[in-house]
Amino acid sequence: MINKISKVAFTIFVVMLLISCKNTKQKLQEYVVTYNKTIAPSFRAENVTLTTARGYINDNKIELRFETNLKQNEGKKVATSVAFARMRQSMIKKDQIPTELIEEGVEFHLYYLADDNTVLNKEVLTKESLQYLK
Repeated sequence: MINKISKVAFTIFVVMLLISCKNTKQKLQEYVVTYNKTIAPSFRAENVTLTTARGYINDNKIELRFETNLKQNEGKKVATSVAFARMRQSMIKKDQIPTELIEEGVEFHLYYLADDNTVLNKEVLTKESLQYLK
């Protein structure tokens, strides 16, 4: 009797474990939805006016776009590189950019955009680049 109960309990445990496990693509989708609904509306960073996330399931990548009120010129590109790096580090530290997804092979493409939506700065976070950022 105890043996049967143990087998049933173990089977239920395994089924629940399999159901609760999410694959990388599901985590990617969930992250994008969560970012756009909860992180983006309250996101604050120097010169950033808007941020959004887009997920590309087939490419295993997420784009984070940071629109700013800055004009596009070489001086701003140099000046913003430091602010952009600080913002990225802060987001990693706060788990707004989850290292778990990066370690599972998801690439994060970060775009820091001028007021005319041209790229001031761009960075791609991968498993390999993450080890240098920690």
